[in-house]
Amino acid sequence: MDRREVAAVLAHIGRLDPRTVRTGTGEARDQIAQWQELLDDVPFATDHGWDVREAIGSHVLDSPYPILPLDVARRWRAHRRDRLNRHTDPTPAADPDDPAAWRAELLRSRNAVATGMAGPSTHQQVTSGGRSRDVEERVREIGSCIPPAVRAELARYRPSRAAREATVAEGIPDALGVRCDWCHAPVGSPCRQRRANPDGAARGNAVRTTPHPSRVDFAAALRDRHRAA
Repeated sequence: MDRREVAAVLAHIGRLDPRTVRTGTGEARDQIAQWQELLDDVPFATDHGWDVREAIGSHVLDSPYPILPLDVARRWRAHRRDRLNRHTDPTPAADPDDPAAWRAELLRSRNAVATGMAGPSTHQQVTSGGRSRDVEERVREIGSCIPPAVRAELARYRPSRAAREATVAEGIPDALGVRCDWCHAPVGSPCRQRRANPDGAARGNAVRTTPHPSRVDFAAALRDRHRAA
């Protein structure tokens, strides 16, 4: 706030709490200078939720003590901190291969939210707006978001996933894509070899290298049903 805005703020406070009024010209001048120094980076009002008059009114109602410039500055900092805590950085339009431009755009976005020039973005926007056209074209070209060379490298670290992909590529139904009614293994989890004692208590729960036949049959039937549809 500039000196004119600070003078208006002090006049507003004087109407709400006469204890803060300075009658002497020198005292009033010193009071304006003190408040302006401490509230130099505090806006009078913003388009997104901040008005210094509302902060002053809240203090007068909540506290029996005369308001100080520090009280206003702390309320502004709390307001700004709350806005930033609710803000989720939108994906910059800058080229991600240009770190300086990417960072500069993020800083501009955060500064706009912190100063009240823009409202906080309270939802994740990493994938908002859909994929760009060039990404869509590449996915149609290679058939997957993961390039074949990268997928081949990843196969060493996720053999189960690689085996499922190879099975589907050969035209065999993906048994792990459905729930197993025999051992109750959920979708994506391998079947388990359950053994029971004569009294019915389970005594084994080893992972099977192959899914139960009933699970394979169910996956095949589901695939055929989808093809027919």
